[in-house]
Amino acid sequence: MRLALSVRIAEAPRSKTRIALPFDRLATLAAEAGFEGLSLRPSVVDVEAAADRVAEVRASLRAHGLACAMVTGALSIATNDAETTRALANIAPHLDLAEALGATRVRVMAHGDEDLAPARAAAEAARARGLTLCHQMHWGSLCETVDQALATVAAVGSPGFRLTYEPANLLATSGDAGIDALPRLLPHLGNVYYQNLALDPASTTLFPTRARGAVGVRFVPLGDPAGIDPAPMVARLRDIGYRGWLTVHQPLLAGERVEEVIAEAGRRFRAHLS
Repeated sequence: MRLALSVRIAEAPRSKTRIALPFDRLATLAAEAGFEGLSLRPSVVDVEAAADRVAEVRASLRAHGLACAMVTGALSIATNDAETTRALANIAPHLDLAEALGATRVRVMAHGDEDLAPARAAAEAARARGLTLCHQMHWGSLCETVDQALATVAAVGSPGFRLTYEPANLLATSGDAGIDALPRLLPHLGNVYYQNLALDPASTTLFPTRARGAVGVRFVPLGDPAGIDPAPMVARLRDIGYRGWLTVHQPLLAGERVEEVIAEAGRRFRAHLS
């Protein structure tokens, strides 16, 4: 497995529109912490970014020996709002951005059966360019649960459409982090995300799932035992032969410092992978 860091970790709490430090500084911290790649989001660069900004970001990645693990090309995809599926009908700018940054994975989201045909066409366009669309297993989407995700992959029917396994969302949508389902998911995995989260019925942070209604959750620090232990997940991924990206998709929590959390993330996950 290759270890990547999502730039989400440097976004201000409750904000997905900007990072709290210059990108080159973030790249420096990620490289020093032992990450091999960064997963980029609109807080750094998106499909509307000027060419010189895209070139600047790629140059910074190269200077620090980092790959672009995946691109999320529009804010609506990161927020999973009503506009999120528009990328499927106009995938070319997202593929262009991925190629410009040296990425091979592009994040997308599908909400309903009407998105399956656009997803198929987008996946075939990506495959023709040597790229892969990755759909996160996420509340409010066609991939809320393991069974739904596998059914969606089958319905799209293109090798250019794969899944991002993410145990926190599965915990909310299914009541289970899905580690035992990893062998079933392996043939379709394009990425793996990890964020630490605990179910909390008293929380005001709600995931509006289709499967279970509004589910109260609480984001917790890396290493908090109230959340999801990544060790069994990493062990199972290793046992089944997963060789792709393992991306720390942890949000920055109130009171945390970016530098400290990145360093901690690197230490913890290098230890899991050793």
